[in-house]
Amino acid sequence: MNIILSTRNPSKAEQIKAVFAGSPFTVLTLNDAGIEGEATEDGMTLEENALKKAEFAYKQASSKNWVMADDTGIFIETLNGEPGIKSARWSGEHATSDEILTYCLKRLEGKGNRMAYFETVVALISPQGEEYIFSGRVEGRLDEVPHCKPQPKMPYSAIFMPNGDTRVWAEMTVDEENKISHRGKAFAKVKDFLLTL
Repeated sequence: MNIILSTRNPSKAEQIKAVFAGSPFTVLTLNDAGIEGEATEDGMTLEENALKKAEFAYKQASSKNWVMADDTGIFIETLNGEPGIKSARWSGEHATSDEILTYCLKRLEGKGNRMAYFETVVALISPQGEEYIFSGRVEGRLDEVPHCKPQPKMPYSAIFMPNGDTRVWAEMTVDEENKISHRGKAFAKVKDFLLTL
């Protein structure tokens, strides 16, 4: 069974396809499904934005399939939860991953508390239009310097170290990351739900 994933982010697609590997489900990105355009992410919460992206793909798809989309944010304790839902656009609408990473490190200069958490919310829409919500969260800290290059379109992956590990996301394999990450947890719940149908 095909499931359309409403994204063009290559790192995100790789992670999510890995979660569904070995299952009866084939994950298709917007490009795979031949869907053009982008959803407008102007919601006030991760859930609202995830639903907007899922609804966009559901309406644009040539045939009615299961559709899913996520919205993810990093919430930094010492910055009162910034950037949250603005994580991908924190330093400007068209900023690169390196620019966002540099901006984040600059905002954290001199801060002793570097605790943060990532949260992912997934919106799933059935072929009949029923909507379901799933979420995942992981806590950790932001290192003072990047350990390596960030993953494509994932600026914080070079400095976020989940609790209990000495590596940042970008130093892990996709499978290692999926076992403990916010996104891996959320999409594993989606897979488990679909397997019960």
